[in-house]
Amino acid sequence: MGARKLLNWKTFLIYLHRWTGIVFGLVFVVWFISGVAIMYVGLPHLSVRERLGHMPALDFSSVTVTPAEAAARHDLTPARLGVEMFYDGRPIYRFPDGTKVYADTGDRVGRASREQAIEMIRRWVPQFAGTVQYDAYLTEPDQWTVGPSRRAALPLHRIALGDPAGTMYYVSEQLGEPTMKTDRRGRVLGYVGAVLHWTYFTSLRRNQPLWIAVVGWGAVAGVLMCVAGMVVGFVRLGYRKVYRLRAGTSHSPYSGWMKWHHYSGLIFGVVTMTWAFSGAMSLSVPFPSIRNAPATDAQRTAVAGSPLDLELITIDRMRTALATLGLSFVPKQIDVHQFRGQPYFIGYRPPGPYAYADEIGANEEQAAPRPEHRIIPVGNPTVAFTRFTGDRMWDVAKAAMPGVPIRDAAWLQEYDAYYYNQDGIRPLPVLRVRYADERSTWLYLDPNLGTMTKQDIGGRWLRWLYHGLHNLDFPFWYYRRPLWDIAVILLSIGGLVLSATTLLPSWRRLVRHAHHWKGALVTPKTDSRLRLADRGWSARVGGLEQSRGDNSADADPALR
Repeated sequence: MGARKLLNWKTFLIYLHRWTGIVFGLVFVVWFISGVAIMYVGLPHLSVRERLGHMPALDFSSVTVTPAEAAARHDLTPARLGVEMFYDGRPIYRFPDGTKVYADTGDRVGRASREQAIEMIRRWVPQFAGTVQYDAYLTEPDQWTVGPSRRAALPLHRIALGDPAGTMYYVSEQLGEPTMKTDRRGRVLGYVGAVLHWTYFTSLRRNQPLWIAVVGWGAVAGVLMCVAGMVVGFVRLGYRKVYRLRAGTSHSPYSGWMKWHHYSGLIFGVVTMTWAFSGAMSLSVPFPSIRNAPATDAQRTAVAGSPLDLELITIDRMRTALATLGLSFVPKQIDVHQFRGQPYFIGYRPPGPYAYADEIGANEEQAAPRPEHRIIPVGNPTVAFTRFTGDRMWDVAKAAMPGVPIRDAAWLQEYDAYYYNQDGIRPLPVLRVRYADERSTWLYLDPNLGTMTKQDIGGRWLRWLYHGLHNLDFPFWYYRRPLWDIAVILLSIGGLVLSATTLLPSWRRLVRHAHHWKGALVTPKTDSRLRLADRGWSARVGGLEQSRGDNSADADPALR
C-alpha cells in the first residue's frame, strides 16, 4: 500500500510543490514587492539632462583638425561620429568605441587621474566644492556599475559630493569623464526595486553566465512549483463536498495560513506562473531560439548604404552646418550619420539649463520625447529638414530584403502591438513593411532619423511571451493609466498573499524536520510517529477529519 502511495501522482506533485515552495517562497515574496517598485523607479544613472546641462554650447572657432585626420591619427574607421564640447570647454570628436579626440589639437582625451576627477566634480557642482572627497578607486564594479555597458568604463574614481543627499559620482579613468551618479535615496530605491527583482547582487552579477543560469533556471523551477500547486489546489478543492475541520466545514482541507494559500493560489496561481515563465524568457531560458534572428548583411548595410566617408566632413562644412542649426537652436552636440550613401549632420535642441536643485533623484529621470532635431546634408550644409522622404525609406526597405516579396506595407499613424511605447515617446509615423520570407520579417522604418528596427517571427513570439506576460502590456489597458497600474498592483498583491502565506508554515515544517533529524542523530532508535510523519503517512491528520465522500487514505500529505 505504501509503495503504491509513493508512486501516486498527487503525492508526487504535493511534495514537489511543498519543497520548491520552501525554497522559493521568500524569493517570490521579494519578486512581487520589488516588481511594484520597479514600475516606477529603476537603477541609478547619470541623466542625459545633467550630462548635457554641464556641456558648453558647440563652438567650432578653435577647430583645426578634421574628423578624417583625427581618425587616421588614432587608427579608427568609425561608422558614425559625434561632435561636441568637452567639459573643459574644448571641442572633441567622439567615436563609437569610446575614443575622444580633441578637435583643436588631434590629441586623444587623456585618462583622468584622482586629482583631475576630484577637480572635475568640484567644477560640476561648485556649491559643494568644499565638501567633495575622494571615496574609492574601483578596479572591479560595485553594485551600481556591475552591468556590462557600465563595466566598460572601469577603472572608476568614486567621488563623494558631501551633500545632504549623499551623492556619489563615478569618473571613468579611461574615458576621462563622469559616467554614473547615485544618491542615498536612489541607492535605497534601486536596491528595493531593480537589484532585488533582477537578483542583481554584485558577486553574482559579475559572472554573467552564472547569473543567467541562476535567475533563468530558478524562474523555470518557479513555474514547475506553480503548476504543481495549481493542480493540487484544484484536486483538493471540495467544490462538490465539504471537509469537516475543527473550526467547522470548509471547501478546503487546509486551515489557517494554508487555507489562505490554497484559495489565493486558485485565484492568482496562473498570473504567478506566467510572471515566472516570462521572467525566464527575458533571459532566453529555456527557449533560446525564440528571439529575432541576427541581422543579415543586407539589413546591416541597408540604412547606411556605404561606409562613412570622413573626407567629406570638412571644417568649413561643420561651421556652416552649425550656423544653419543656429537659425533654430544652438546645439550642444552634433551626430554624423551615413544614410543611403551620403553623410548627414543631425543636431538636437539641448535641454534647459541644469541645476542641482532641480534633480529629482539619481534613478527617477522621467521619460521624455525625443528632442527637436534638424538634419543637414554634409554636401549642402545650408539646407535643414526634419525627416527623410517616404521614397528614401522605401529605398531602405528594398535594400534590406533584396528580392523578397512584400506582403503589405503601411504608414502607421498609431502604435501597433509590436511598435509601441506606454509614454508615447516613440516617433510616428513609421513605415511598416511586412515580407513573405520564411522568418515572416517586419521592418519599421522611422523617417525622422532614418533608422530601422526589425521584428521576425521569433521576436514577435518573444514580445508576447516576455513583454506581454511580464509587463502585461496589452493594448486594451496599457495606454489607460492608471488602469494599468491598478491592475498590475492588485495582481501583485494577490501574488504576494499567495507567496507570503507559505512562509510561516514552511518555517514550522523545517523546524519539525530539524528536530526529527537531530533526534535521529542523537538516539539510534527514532520515534516511530516522527518517522512516519516525515514519510507522509501519519495517522494523525492535523485537525482534518474524514468528510462525507472523502477517503482518508487520500488525505493530503501537505497537511502532515
